[in-house]
Amino acid sequence: MPKIGLSLGSNLGDRLANLSIAVRRLEPVRSSEHFLVSSVYETDPVGCPPGSPSFYNATIEIETELTPLALLEETQRLEIQMGREEDHEKNAPRPIDIDLLYYGDLVVESPDLALPHPRMYQREFVLRPLREIRPDLVSEELLSSVSNQEEKVAPIEGRINVPDPV
Repeated sequence: MPKIGLSLGSNLGDRLANLSIAVRRLEPVRSSEHFLVSSVYETDPVGCPPGSPSFYNATIEIETELTPLALLEETQRLEIQMGREEDHEKNAPRPIDIDLLYYGDLVVESPDLALPHPRMYQREFVLRPLREIRPDLVSEELLSSVSNQEEKVAPIEGRINVPDPV
């Protein structure tokens, strides 16, 4: 079964609770006990409207029997259930944002989904937590090359509440 990487972000409401809720609500899509979760990082918003609140970001890795498009539909449904507006402005503040980063070695290029995520290796807020759980995917050199002195990416004390194994 392929390993699937997901990036989670929240910049509205109780950000840490939102991340934990999203992880719990993703539980039904998991197909095995394989579950990796990074620390949570507070990050400056990237590409968001001026004055947008900072994000809490984390990455997780799971296994699922869902197809990539079915998993995308599940994550989008979850975003809407948690308060993201269906017709949201691009990069608007949101209680939860879930991006599919990779789906094993699969490459997908469609109007609805691109895998691996086309900007995954350009975003420190994705790479720093991803390095914790999959150091084989993110070298220190790569992380250093995308680090931006103006972008704050700092660990926080809180952690995501991890559900019990499947």
